[in-house]
Amino acid sequence: MDKTTQQWQKRLDASDKPAYLLLADLIAEDIRTGRLTARDKLPTLRDLAADLRLNYTTVARGYAEARKRGLIDSRSGTGTFIRGTSPAVPLRGGGGAEMSMNLPPEPQDAALLDRMQASAARVMRDTDPYDLLRYQDFGGTPRDREAGMQWIRARIPDCRIDQLLVCPGIHSVLTALFSQLARPGELICVEALTYPGVKAIATQLGIQLHALPLDEEGPIGESFEHACRTLKPRALCINPTLNNPTTATVSRARREALADIALRYAIPIIEDDAYGLLPRQMPPAIATLAPELTYYITGFSKTLGAGLRNAYVRSPSARQSQRLAGALRATTVMASPITNALATLWVEDGTADAMLQAVRGESAVRQAMAARHLGAYGVGAPSEGFHLWLPLSSAWSTVEFASYLRSQSVGVVASAAFSTDGAPPEAVRICLGGPMSREACDHALRLIADTLAHPLHPHATVM
Repeated sequence: MDKTTQQWQKRLDASDKPAYLLLADLIAEDIRTGRLTARDKLPTLRDLAADLRLNYTTVARGYAEARKRGLIDSRSGTGTFIRGTSPAVPLRGGGGAEMSMNLPPEPQDAALLDRMQASAARVMRDTDPYDLLRYQDFGGTPRDREAGMQWIRARIPDCRIDQLLVCPGIHSVLTALFSQLARPGELICVEALTYPGVKAIATQLGIQLHALPLDEEGPIGESFEHACRTLKPRALCINPTLNNPTTATVSRARREALADIALRYAIPIIEDDAYGLLPRQMPPAIATLAPELTYYITGFSKTLGAGLRNAYVRSPSARQSQRLAGALRATTVMASPITNALATLWVEDGTADAMLQAVRGESAVRQAMAARHLGAYGVGAPSEGFHLWLPLSSAWSTVEFASYLRSQSVGVVASAAFSTDGAPPEAVRICLGGPMSREACDHALRLIADTLAHPLHPHATVM
C-alpha cells in the first residue's frame, strides 16, 4: 500500500459517506492538490479493494463514478489512469500554451528591448507628428521604399524603387493580387497545404483554388504544367520557404522547374516569402528566376512580430506596381505612416536585423526542444523556423488529438485548416513562438510527447 492509498483508507474509515462516492471525491481532491497528475496510473480494482479493505463492487462503483466525472480513463490491457487536466501553462490572457497562432518568439534580451524602445521613441522625437497623421501616397515615401529595398536585397538584389510598394501586411497584398489577377469563378493554383488566409481570401472573392500535390521537393511540376495546359489558371500562389504549415522549403531544382513552366504558359507567380529571411541559407527566390512574372512579397509579421503590419511587394515592372497600388489603395487606403516610420528606422539603424538574429537564435533553441521531445515521431522541425508539422499515428485522428490537447490547455491546429484538396493528412501544426516562455514551451512539448506515447482514450474528448 502506498501513501496515497493509506491516506484514502484513513479518510474512508473516518467518514459515513458511501465509500464509492468518497473514493471519487478523494481522486478529485488529489488531482486538485497535485498529488495525482495526468496519466498517473491507479491500482487495479482488486489491488485497491484489498488495500482499502473494501469489496470489489464498491471500488468498481467508485472508479465508475470518477470516470463519469471525467477524472479517469480506463483501457483494457493498459489499466486505469488519471485524466485530470495538467497544470495550465501560465500565459498572456490566462490561457494555456497557445501553440496555434504562428508568431515569432519574443527573445527576452534586455539590450535588444532597450534598443527597440529607444528607436520607437526616436521616431516620435525626430518627426513632426502631424506628418505621420496625414494621408500619404500609396506605397510609402521614397525613404520607406529605400528601406524596403535594403531589407529584401539579400533575396531580390536587383529590385528598383519603382517596382516596390510598402503595404499594410502580406495578407492585404495577397487579397489585392487575387482580386487583380482573377475574376470570380476563375482559378489560381496553390499548394495542397497552404496558409489558411489564402483559402479565406479565395472564398471571399469567389475564386477557385486548384491544389497542386506536394512531394519532398515542393509542388509537383507535372501537375502544375497539366493545370496550365488544361485549366488555364490565372496565377500560381506559392509559399516556398518554410512552408506554412509543413515547414518544407522548395528545392532549387523545383523552383527552376516551376518558373520555367510559368514562363512557357505566361502564368503570373505570387511568391509569398513571409519566412524567407529566417534561414541563413536558402535557394534563390523564384522572383530571380522569373522576374518578369513574379510578385515577390515579404514583411515583418513572421520575422519580427505580427503587430508590425508592414510588407514589401516587388512587382514585375513599374507599370504593374502602379496597377497593384491602385488595387491596394481601394481596399486599404495606405499603410500606416507611423508604422512605416518605425519599420524604416529599424531597418536603417540595424534594429530590425538585430531582432531577426535574436528571433533566429530563440527559434533554434525551441526547435532543439522540439527535436528532443518529438523527434521520434517524425516531426518536421527546421532549426530557424518557429513552427512544426507533426504527423500522427493511427492511435489518434487529427481532430481527436487537437481536441484532447485543447482539453489539456495546449492549442494546436489540425491539418484540415490548411488543406486545399479536401484530403488533409493526419497531422497538426504546432507553433513555438509568441509570448510563451522557453519553460512553457518545453512543458507543452513534453505534454504533447506524452500524449503521443500514451494515447489512453482518443475518443474521450470528442463531443
